[in-house]
Amino acid sequence: MNALTWIAVVSLAAWGWLLLGQGFFWRTDVRLPDRAPPAEWPSVAVVVPARDEAEVLPLSLPTLLAQDYPGRAEVFLIDDGSSDGTGALARRLAAEGGGLPLTVDAPGEPEPGWTGKLWAVRHGMALARARTDAEYLLLTDADIAHGPDSLRELVSAARTNGLDMVSQMARLRVVTAWERLIVPAFVYLFGQLFPFRWVNRPGGRTAAAAGGCVLLGVEAAERARIPEAIRQAVIDDVTLARAVKGTGGRIWLGLADRVESVRPYTGLGPLWRMVSRSAYAQLRHNPLVLLGTVAGLAVVYLAPPVALVAGAAAGAAAPALLGGCAWAVMTGSYLPILRYYRQPLWLAPLLPLTAAAYLAMTVDSAVQHYRGRGAAWKGRTYARPEAAP
Repeated sequence: MNALTWIAVVSLAAWGWLLLGQGFFWRTDVRLPDRAPPAEWPSVAVVVPARDEAEVLPLSLPTLLAQDYPGRAEVFLIDDGSSDGTGALARRLAAEGGGLPLTVDAPGEPEPGWTGKLWAVRHGMALARARTDAEYLLLTDADIAHGPDSLRELVSAARTNGLDMVSQMARLRVVTAWERLIVPAFVYLFGQLFPFRWVNRPGGRTAAAAGGCVLLGVEAAERARIPEAIRQAVIDDVTLARAVKGTGGRIWLGLADRVESVRPYTGLGPLWRMVSRSAYAQLRHNPLVLLGTVAGLAVVYLAPPVALVAGAAAGAAAPALLGGCAWAVMTGSYLPILRYYRQPLWLAPLLPLTAAAYLAMTVDSAVQHYRGRGAAWKGRTYARPEAAP
């Protein structure tokens, strides 16, 4: 009980720090900053890398083509070796719905040292340079649906606030029981790792982006040598933000109101793969960092309910009280993201269970890495960083 009491003390202290000293990551009020229409609307090229996206494209692509943007905008969908007719479907959707001009092209298999997504982005950016005078690039995933004013609001925010990059964390789909358990926590934990307020602080060291929706200034992209400088990145959005901020660019990241992912995760398996494919890469493939992460997750998220239950069963008031307090703080910090996702608040006390799942996904990510199957996605497995050219 003495050891459990001290662990509960550490856990409660950690939650006190997280609540007040980690950029108020748990709050959900970081939305697009103040914005005003520019005197002249700049040209924008929308680049959509797509690989086997026929399932979601009818729900996402029409929303891009229907953007109500006062300036010139053109969409470039880059078919990254799809086997399900993604490119043909995109052309048919454009012919049926009209709207913004759409170019569909395929770059072929990526060269060694490139991830498939960034190889497609490279090709889309090259087409945009050759065919448009775009001042901004909207890099958006094929499963992201945009409200009709999304592009206009992004450009207004960038222009009004002098930002080189504006990224919104799309609202992910939450319908199934597994999505309810896993998805809100994904955004919650991302914010804990990269507090949005710290990301948005000019001159701060923290940098991150949400790859589903990134408005990037062309000059900033050229200055940071995007995408060549990040061609191997598995976690391409965070790496992109670091490259832009590291070369003097001003970046902004926040939650979206009318930008949503339409990708369904019908069971635990797809959600598990979404997290485990990049979790160990986030830890820089370092076993010591992995051990520290596992220990930290256990002390911060798992120890509170264990201390409460074990202390109560043993009649030990100290660990039970401390564990209960830490669990209560944890639960309270999770409520805002559940409200944002319009989910029942009774899910908040289940956060330790979700954290245990994320811990297992992280360990599995490391196991798959050392088996040579790390960073596998849609039929491709990328080499370990030290093995890539």
